[in-house]
Amino acid sequence: MQQRAPEELAAIIRVLRQFTISRSEIRAPGGNRMSATTRFAEYAAAENFHEEVRIKADLLVQLTAGKGDSAPEVDRIIREDFIHNHMVDFWRARVAFDYEWNSKDQTYDRDLYAFRSFFEAGVIDVGVIVTRELSNDFFKSLGNCLDKFGNETDKTVSAKFGASTTGTHKLISRIAAGRSGGCPVLVLGILPGNITPD
Repeated sequence: MQQRAPEELAAIIRVLRQFTISRSEIRAPGGNRMSATTRFAEYAAAENFHEEVRIKADLLVQLTAGKGDSAPEVDRIIREDFIHNHMVDFWRARVAFDYEWNSKDQTYDRDLYAFRSFFEAGVIDVGVIVTRELSNDFFKSLGNCLDKFGNETDKTVSAKFGASTTGTHKLISRIAAGRSGGCPVLVLGILPGNITPD
């Protein structure tokens, strides 16, 4: 990234330096998008990353008969929807950038395949994923979840962040298995020390 996209790398570092998640936000009720995720998107937008960028492409196949550049075309086939609607959370210049806090771990397959599609189409040089590197013991230390009024519930935080949700160990194994194709992927893990007090 320093060689291919130094400005985007600097922008991502600025996003990360501003970004916080508090213990109470982690304990808060789930939903489509937690407040920290919304903040992350706002910081990325302030750095001119476009949000929810999709790629679609048709493939033009040309067949020629004979040798040389002047060989006549004998057939032309258009394969519509050759690349179909893959999406990344954020995109700027030659970098795709995703943030995964508490999705099902299959989300990584979608993210890596999207990176691969963007990369193979020549749209990006690298994919970046920010996700969590937090153990079950850390979530146990947070106690019980809160309801929308800030009162403790019977559900534990560790149950909310179960075994089938996102974490760097599940992402790294997928990258090692080649799911991103030839696309280089930078993984940034959110650690317990990154979680701020209430």
